[in-house]
Amino acid sequence: MQRKAYVPGAAVLLAALLSACTSGSGSGGAAKDSKAGDSTASATAAQPGKYRSLSDACGAVSHNTLDSLLPGIRQIADQGQRDNAYQGDAALTYNNDRRSGCRWKSESATATDHLFVDFERVVSYDNTVSDDDRAHEVYDSKQRAAGLPEAGSASGSASGSAPASGSGSASGSASGSASASASGSPSASPSGGSSPHAGGPPSASAPVSGSPSADETEADLQPRTLDNLGDEAFLDDQLSTSQQRTVTVVFRTSNVIVTIEYDEQPAAAGIAPSSEDMQDKARKLAQQLAGSLG
Repeated sequence: MQRKAYVPGAAVLLAALLSACTSGSGSGGAAKDSKAGDSTASATAAQPGKYRSLSDACGAVSHNTLDSLLPGIRQIADQGQRDNAYQGDAALTYNNDRRSGCRWKSESATATDHLFVDFERVVSYDNTVSDDDRAHEVYDSKQRAAGLPEAGSASGSASGSAPASGSGSASGSASGSASASASGSPSASPSGGSSPHAGGPPSASAPVSGSPSADETEADLQPRTLDNLGDEAFLDDQLSTSQQRTVTVVFRTSNVIVTIEYDEQPAAAGIAPSSEDMQDKARKLAQQLAGSLG
């Protein structure tokens, strides 16, 4: 009789143990699910930028390029002074991995030239914003400060947007062309029309007069966004009352923003530096620096 009473007691104890094990495994499963949720959240965190350091700006521009932009350097007779001019002056910075800049200057019989190159590595301290997105915001602020349209309006700027600069917009050209066609005197407009584009058929008359192609070249030199340079880029061109021209090229590659400022002050009064020549040199330097970043 005592043995029969013992067996049911053991069964009750065994059932209690099994219930405890089942409860323990359930809580373990819940903990595992919570951990999985944490890993998913961390996976969606913003990614760091491509670049973790910067090159030395003073060593980023070759002597040949400096000779092209600053012709006065190679005219320096003293070898030591010429070497110092090639080295440039490093800009003050408190962290070379976040900012690196350099300035060069040269004087010649015809002009005084300055070149400034700045590398900026942008870091986002917001886990929900990537370094690239933060760099895009910084780049956009520079583009707006230059008076250029934002990235969404880049196509309008690149196609010769002269409304802001007043050099003849596409709509003005169309209306001028239409009025010239209506008056029946397309050949007269290049000599005294209000718009140099206002002459007869679009392409047939351009090679004959030469005026439209010259105006198109001028429009191409206006401040604008640039294609095929980093992730995004723009060019600004300003001429002061003293005829000092400053060409600025800014481009972004991932989380690094590069700024090039190239200016020239002619020695002779009343002679403005060539916009086309200075822009061409600044853009070539920008392409070289973009290639070195890659």
